[in-house]
Amino acid sequence: MNKRKVTLAAAAAGVLTGAAGLSLLAMPAGAGQPPSLPAVSAETLVEQVLTAKPGAFGGTVEVDNKLGLPAIAEIPQLADGKHSARIWTDGNGKFRLALPNGQSEQTIVNDGTTTWSWNSEDNEVTKSENGKDEGKDQKPTPNSEEQKAIDPATAAKEFVTMTKEFSDITVDGTARVANRAAYELVLTPKATEKTLIREVRIAVDSELKMPLRVAVLTNGTADPVGQVGFSEINVGQQDAKLFEFTPPANAEVTTPEAKEAEGRHKVPEAGLEAALQGKDPQFFGTGWDTVVGAKIPAEAMTQVPAEAQGLVDRFTKKVSGAWGSGKLFNTKVATILIADDGRVVAGAVPEQVLFDTIGQVK
Repeated sequence: MNKRKVTLAAAAAGVLTGAAGLSLLAMPAGAGQPPSLPAVSAETLVEQVLTAKPGAFGGTVEVDNKLGLPAIAEIPQLADGKHSARIWTDGNGKFRLALPNGQSEQTIVNDGTTTWSWNSEDNEVTKSENGKDEGKDQKPTPNSEEQKAIDPATAAKEFVTMTKEFSDITVDGTARVANRAAYELVLTPKATEKTLIREVRIAVDSELKMPLRVAVLTNGTADPVGQVGFSEINVGQQDAKLFEFTPPANAEVTTPEAKEAEGRHKVPEAGLEAALQGKDPQFFGTGWDTVVGAKIPAEAMTQVPAEAQGLVDRFTKKVSGAWGSGKLFNTKVATILIADDGRVVAGAVPEQVLFDTIGQVK
């Protein structure tokens, strides 16, 4: 990462959307009589999730969060409540996202060489050349935080990759999602895992072999606190014009580098690594109770705008211990601890795990 300003608010917002990848989930719509399908092993479904390469499709994703997250302007689908979004892909890396936000909409288009992000509210376009940060050509991939937030296949793959070795994995019948037949793959944390999560359920399309829905259930709750799933999906070639983008008339076009240089990066990037720029994140533990930590530069701790500080104060509580003092943020699937000296730890774990871990952050 380059030398960007890092603030306490950035750390908090970044963690909310990135801690253990768990706050990237939301709720699906669409049910129906469970279909009758041939038996399949859990190992087979796990392999399908990990190797799924969805072809071309367009669809609507329904979102209904109960995570306890505040609204984040550029990804409103992560906030509590019901939302919807549209996604299209050509199956080869090009994609288009439409993320409604009240009367406005954020449109993100990857045309194969460039990723465009347009906010209709302020008519501002951000233009990013694909692969520029890596310094080499690369095939475009659907890995933007916005797409992770609404794409069941991406969310499912990340979950399974992170947790399969630390889970009891079973197949629990079938389901119907977006009028398609699917198997229900269930990952349950092993008894030794210290986590807030009770289980993760992934509906895998019986024909396409791709995840259509991800649901997260936590300890002490009967219903999912977060899911993401298709309510409608149209499999097949999509209109090529969907993957083209021309900035609207009078739109202000800028780049991430220009925003950084001008000091006007409005919304912190999702993800702990992006939020805690300037130093690589540190990882403690494995599996479901992995804790991610980092240290915010001292100078950044003094650059918190009053509005951002108010947001932090509203959604956190003051805590202290042998490790020092700071602020704690709790959601149903993740906990974040921000020490007054700039140390930050986060994970899908109870707060005591963070108290026991933060002393290891360098």
